[in-house]
Amino acid sequence: MDVKPRLLVLSRYSRLGASSRLRTHQYRRFLEGSNFEVEFNELFDDAYLTRLYKGERGYTALPSYYLRRFLRLRKRPAPTIIWLEYEALPWVPWFVEGALLPNKVPVVVDFDDAVFHRYDRHARAPVRQILGSKIDQVMKRSALVTAGNDYIADRALTAGAQNVEFVPTVIDLAHYEVGRASGSSSSPQIGWIGTPSTWAEYMAPVMGMIAALASKHGGRVLAVGAGVNAGEFGPILQTVPWTEDTEVPRIQQMDIGIMPLTDTPWARGKCGYKLIQYMACGLPVVASPVGVNANIVEHGHNGFLASTEAEWVEAIEALLVDGDLRRRMGANGRRKVEEMYSLQAWGPRVADMMESLARRNMSS
Repeated sequence: MDVKPRLLVLSRYSRLGASSRLRTHQYRRFLEGSNFEVEFNELFDDAYLTRLYKGERGYTALPSYYLRRFLRLRKRPAPTIIWLEYEALPWVPWFVEGALLPNKVPVVVDFDDAVFHRYDRHARAPVRQILGSKIDQVMKRSALVTAGNDYIADRALTAGAQNVEFVPTVIDLAHYEVGRASGSSSSPQIGWIGTPSTWAEYMAPVMGMIAALASKHGGRVLAVGAGVNAGEFGPILQTVPWTEDTEVPRIQQMDIGIMPLTDTPWARGKCGYKLIQYMACGLPVVASPVGVNANIVEHGHNGFLASTEAEWVEAIEALLVDGDLRRRMGANGRRKVEEMYSLQAWGPRVADMMESLARRNMSS
C-alpha cells in the first residue's frame, strides 16, 4: 500500500491486563511490519486494573473512562480499520455503541472469553432484557470475528457473523524457555497461575486434595497470582504475586502445571492460556476436559485430562512419582506450543487478516 492504513486498536486494558496484552498488544510489531500506522486506545488504565485486582471496583472513575473512549470514537479522520476487544463500551446498549462507531470503517472484534454470558446469563432480568443480545449484535455487525475457541466461534456464527476466524491465545517464544528439567526435582512443585477470582472459583474447591497429594509425595504447591486470601495450608502452599516480568521464571520453577475448571458455559469460553504457558516452559499438565482444554491437552502425550477427583489424584500422582514421564510429556507439550500456539506462528497470520480488510476498505 502506498498510503499507510490506520489501525485503531480499542483494547479493554493496557499491557497490564492479560487479555489485552495477549490478544492485541503483543501483535503490534507484526502489524507495524505490515505497514500499518497503529494506535492503541485502552478503555481502562493501569490504576483501574490495579484497584480491580485488589477487589476495589472504582465506579466513581468510570465516567471519565467512558468519556475518553467516546471522544476517541468521534475523532476525525476515521481510521481505516478498527480492532475491537469485546465491545467498545461495556454495559452500554448496542444501539448506542453502534451509533458511535465510525460509519464505513470495518471492525474486527476479538473474543477470548464468553463475555456474552455477562449479559445473557445475568441475575437481573432487566440486564438480560436490555443487554442480553448485545454481543450478538457486535458479532453480527463486524467485518471479522476472531475467536479464541470453538465455543465462541459457534456463538458468532449463530449470531449471524459472516466472517469468523479461529485465533488461539498464544505466547511469544522469545520470552518462554524451558527451565530446569521437569523430572529432576526430588521435591516436585505442582503449579498454578491466574487471578484471585479464578483461584477462588476453580482452585480453592480442590486445593485440599492437591495439598494432600503434594504432602504425601514430598512436594509443594506454587500459586502465582492467587492473592492474599488463598487459604492456609502451611508450608505446602507458596503464594506469590503475579507480574509480567516474573511470570515466566515462576512457571519455570514448577514441575507440573494444572488447570481445574468446572463445566459451565463461562468456563467453556476460556482459551486455555495457562496450559499453553505451562507447556511452553516444558511442563506436563493436568486439566479438566472443559472447552478448548480438550484440544490443547493430548491425554497421555503432553499431559492428562481429569474429570473426577479419582482421575485428578491418579494423574497428579503419576507425574509426581515419575520424573521421566514429566520430562517426556513436557517436551511433547513444548513442541506443540511451538507449532500451534506461538506468536511466531500466528503473528503474520493475524497481520494478514487485518491487511486484507484494510486493503479492501481503501480500494472501495
